[in-house]
Amino acid sequence: MKDYRSVADAVADEIRSGALRPGDRLPPQRAFARRHGIADSTATRVYRELARRGLTVGEVGRGTFVRAARADPAPALTEPVAGRIDLELNYPSVPEQSALLAEGLGGLLRPDALGQALRPVGAAGLPAVQESAAGILARGGWAPDPERILFTGNGRQALSAAVAALVPPGGRLGVEELTYPLVKAVAARLGIVLVPLAMDADGLVPQAVAQAHAAAPLHAVYVQPRLHNPLSLTMPEQRVERLAEVLLRLGLPAVEDAIWAFLRDDLPPLAAYAPERTVVIDSLSKRIAPGLSLGFAITPPALTTAVTTALRAGGWAPLRFALEAAHRWQRGGTVRKLVAAKQREAAVRQRIAARCLAGFAVRSDERSFHAWWDLPRPWRADTFVAAAARHGIAVVPAAAFTVGDHHAPNAVRLGLATPPPDVLAQALTTLAELARTAPEDHVTD
Repeated sequence: MKDYRSVADAVADEIRSGALRPGDRLPPQRAFARRHGIADSTATRVYRELARRGLTVGEVGRGTFVRAARADPAPALTEPVAGRIDLELNYPSVPEQSALLAEGLGGLLRPDALGQALRPVGAAGLPAVQESAAGILARGGWAPDPERILFTGNGRQALSAAVAALVPPGGRLGVEELTYPLVKAVAARLGIVLVPLAMDADGLVPQAVAQAHAAAPLHAVYVQPRLHNPLSLTMPEQRVERLAEVLLRLGLPAVEDAIWAFLRDDLPPLAAYAPERTVVIDSLSKRIAPGLSLGFAITPPALTTAVTTALRAGGWAPLRFALEAAHRWQRGGTVRKLVAAKQREAAVRQRIAARCLAGFAVRSDERSFHAWWDLPRPWRADTFVAAAARHGIAVVPAAAFTVGDHHAPNAVRLGLATPPPDVLAQALTTLAELARTAPEDHVTD
């Protein structure tokens, strides 16, 4: 007679080998018992044992399913380390995320609906999805015209298409002097010259745009008015209005990066002040889940053809499945719930950062998932990054965000979203202790 543990071990081996994949449904217990030549009561014990080991999960009315593997435990903050605590990449997540997303996908997984969702689709998507996207992207009393929304595979593709549409090879793109690093990569690939524009405590200085344009004409400006990455700055409304006035007077188009702006959904975008000159780019990966790729480009009528052409040339069409999923999540209220949860989570993580880094020169916003740390003397950003890495913590030096020959400050950006809160607190405490020592204390032979 077979022992239930040995049968459970055999099923566990199938899960570990990949013969049974996460999400696979196990047969009903009676069918399982017949297949393995065991009693129904033994099959019941096998299923309980698999659940106890965390290998399966039972869903009332649906059956028993193979569970996704648990995340690897966080690395210890000691030397040497096998893993690392990632304060570089910034992917916000909340505990209820997977359950909410799964609930919203139920109808989409019917064979007829899934067949439709796996068909190709163009950059304009579908009218119903455009309406849903307008609801997702609305904020601060502003909502885009659904017909002006184009879709891409992800936010990076939306950014690349917007820049390619507005700036020819060899052309000049004005950017904040500290900017999102991907813009530098896009410019290098397209043969575009980046022109650093001065910033102050309120963000991009509008007069700097006018001065740079007078020195040599700009083709466009790339800007992050809300929760700027890396500085977490949000422009005051008077500053946004003044920037819009400068763009309109000079006839300059702007690419407005709104990837993080969902955390400040009380504020309208630059596009609300200069709608005919602004292409807004956004995505779902921060709002919804890191693995959910769908980008948006909201285009003025005069620029729609150019951006659409760039999307086609790049092969950057969206996946229809992602469009259909976003439509269902918006219609069912999932997007609203996740945005609210992530706004609360950002506040929690900012409180952790404020507590652990008290006394240091840290700039951020309580609604942001990152922070900018001006390091104490005599630390330099490069040596601090190296010392942090030896403690198993990855942070980003200011040089990664610096444009052209602009001097990189002795600062680092801290991404607060990825580690669990307790691990984040440990990492920031370790970094604070590191910053209180001298760099020479960490020199290795």
